[in-house]
Amino acid sequence: MADLSAFPIAARWPARHPDRLQLYSAPTPNGVKVSIMLEEIGLPYEPHYVDIGKDESWTPEYLALNPNGKIPAIVDPDGPDGKPFGLFESGAILLYLAEKTGKLLPADAALRYETIQWVFFQMAAIGPIFGQVGFFHKFAGREIADKRPLERYATESRRLIGVLETRLTGRPWIAGDDYTIADVATLGWVRNLIGFYEARDLVGFDDFPTVAKWLERGLARPAVQRGLTIPSKG
Repeated sequence: MADLSAFPIAARWPARHPDRLQLYSAPTPNGVKVSIMLEEIGLPYEPHYVDIGKDESWTPEYLALNPNGKIPAIVDPDGPDGKPFGLFESGAILLYLAEKTGKLLPADAALRYETIQWVFFQMAAIGPIFGQVGFFHKFAGREIADKRPLERYATESRRLIGVLETRLTGRPWIAGDDYTIADVATLGWVRNLIGFYEARDLVGFDDFPTVAKWLERGLARPAVQRGLTIPSKG
């Protein structure tokens, strides 16, 4: 049986199955990247709900694993060299799981890096910009009288969706013919933008039919449907 006692997070969220990968997360656009990935690749794991509404990601135990205080994070009892291994940052976790299992990342070197570049595109652009739209359109930022920040982020979000529209034209998935971690990284954010953030009209999403069809294909995947609800609060 794996010994996770070196990780303080395991004391706050005890593992019932310490030999399985431990996921500490919530079903946010960043969190579901990893739960979707784990459902897609079929790697046994144990999810733990981290209540970010109660600042549980800022507790000493969580910060010992992720000093940035964000979800998701993992502890793999069978990490490199067979030793327990902790990791944070959703993009890094996707790469780690893809390389660990040999799934959802092309073996061909050129295609591999092409896929990784689109993961970085999501991490550097889509996530931060869409998140700002959510803040200024739906949450506390909407009370700010000056609407220039919202206009700026909405315009940039529309531009980024246009980048995806161009990329997806003539191909079913972001990296080409095969579904990869680039799609896993991006699906939850596009879904959130037009759903939870209620910004469909704000960014003119219906002007991008290729992205809409890609989103529909992705959300139809059974593993995606499961991953979007993991971990559950209950």
